[in-house]
Formats: sequence, structure tokens, C-alpha cells
Amino acid sequence: MCALFGFLDYGKRVPWKVLQKLVQALANASEVRGNHASGIAYNRGDRLSIYKRPLPAHKLRFHIPEGTSAVMGHTRLTTQGSQKRNQNNHPFRGQAETEFALAHNGVLWNDAALRKQLNLPETPIETDSFIAVQLIESQHELSFDSLQYLAEQVRGYFTFTVLDEDNNLWFVKGESPLYLVHFPSLGLYIYASTKEIFKEAMRLLRVRLPKNDVIEVDEGEIVKIATDGTITRDKYTVHDDYFGCRWGGYFGYDWGWSGAASTSRSASADDDDEDIALLIDMCGYYGLQPEEVQHLRDMGYSYDEIEELLYDPAAYGLALSGTEW
Repeated sequence: MCALFGFLDYGKRVPWKVLQKLVQALANASEVRGNHASGIAYNRGDRLSIYKRPLPAHKLRFHIPEGTSAVMGHTRLTTQGSQKRNQNNHPFRGQAETEFALAHNGVLWNDAALRKQLNLPETPIETDSFIAVQLIESQHELSFDSLQYLAEQVRGYFTFTVLDEDNNLWFVKGESPLYLVHFPSLGLYIYASTKEIFKEAMRLLRVRLPKNDVIEVDEGEIVKIATDGTITRDKYTVHDDYFGCRWGGYFGYDWGWSGAASTSRSASADDDDEDIALLIDMCGYYGLQPEEVQHLRDMGYSYDEIEELLYDPAAYGLALSGTEW
């Protein structure tokens, strides 16, 4: 469980000091989904800059130069690759005709297999997420085609964000949550992983922003917001083998072809379904999406176990990593 956040100020009407506060507010609010490491990417003149550290966001002072019009951020809850090695933290740098930065929320389980199958170079970066950078680089361009290639090659739970050196912001929406908001009168887009994180960031910002529109982005979509604020969309093919392959492959459980767990966590279709429904209704207060609670249910976690995870984001991350909690 990690968080994505950022903005695109195409209207150039928001004061720099407000944007500076906005970055910190978004990062701090995003800690609910990850506090092991934090980082941002932005363009400074003709150079793409990345600042990341193995620290929770509230312990960092995110400074963006005056004139910065786009920021892409990430807060991390470690599942693979120690956050103490800063190279494992997000965002990651890539090069494919244009320089770009990438951040990922989710878990990928076929990164090692892809690296071997496609003869991609070995890397000292230990996280599963970095395969996304390598897949884009292998196509020698950052485009809808290369992002479609990425999304259709990986197996797992994901949403990717990409910022290129021209301040174009890209989203590849998988099952991981994304909440994108447009302020037309300001010429401003703001995004976060969840609505709850966005609302908390607005509270921390302490600046009343005008009316906004929520931009829907569905699983299977690739969205590009150009530096002038124009939105274009494309699609990729969504794989239907998530539960049979993704979770079983990542957690090491023997799910079988039906996707039903054969471990001791196997859930009976029973009595606590109504209680699970209540957890789904309440999960937003903990920075989670209903689909995430349902995933835990489908994996065989009981009502009591899921409730305990909602109160403890660190334990939720351990559950995702396959470690006993």
C-alpha cells in the first residue's frame, strides 16, 4: 500500500507559495498509505529533478523552485526492497527519447520473469516497480503505445504515474485507486490516491480553492494531461487472471485455477458478510478503497483480521508483502 499525489498547474494562476504548501499537504496526507519513504519529481529548467528520502513525508521539507508547473509524488510502504537503500524508493528516473520519472502504487509479481523473458538488464534496484521503467525504456519512447505495452506486460495490482521533461503528466490506471480533480478557473489539476487523502490535503492546505470537477479514470485507461491542460485518453487490455495468478504468484499460496485459497486463511461464505459490508462502507476513513477490503476478503481474511488491518497501515503492508503480521 503506497500513495500517489501531485499537481499540474497549466493555468499559471496559482501563487508559487500556495503550490509549495500544496505539495507538502498532499505528501503529509498521503502518509496514511505509506510512511517508510517519500519523494517527488519535478522539472527545474531543462532538467528533471527527483528528491526522495527513506523518511515519512512530514519529516521532509519539499521545496519546489518558483515557476514549477508540475509535481509527481509518492509515499511508500515497503513491500520489496529496503527503503533504507534510497535507490529503491519512488519516483524512479527513466530515459526513452525523453527523460521521465515514474511512480507506482501496488504490487507486481512477474518482474523477475519479465526481466529474464525479455532479456532486460539486471539492476541494483530491488523493488518490483522498477520493471515498469525498464519496459518503457525497451520501447525507446514514452507514448500511449509504450504505456499500453507496460500495462499489458505486467501482472499485479497497479496504478502508474509518469512525468516527462516537458511537464506532461501520464496516468496508467489499474486496480489501485486514483482520485483526479480539475479546477477549471485556476487551470489546475490535483491528484491523490484517494478522495479521503485529497480532502485531508485540502484541510491541511488551509486555502479555500474554487469549484472543482472530478475527472473519472477507469481501470484499463491511459490518460495524458498535456502541459497546456488538454486531456487525451487511450486504453489497454485488462487481464482477467488477477486472482488466479497475481495474488497466488505474489503471496506464494496455492490458489488453484479457480482462484480460491487453499490455505488456512480460506474464507467461508458465511456469517460475517454483513459485517464485511460495513467495513467496506467505513474503509475510506482509513485511506483505503472498497476494492482493497474486498481483495482481503477474497484472499480469505476474516472480518476480525480485516478490521485489525484497517487500524494498522503497517500491518496492512505486511499482509500485502505476504509476511505474517
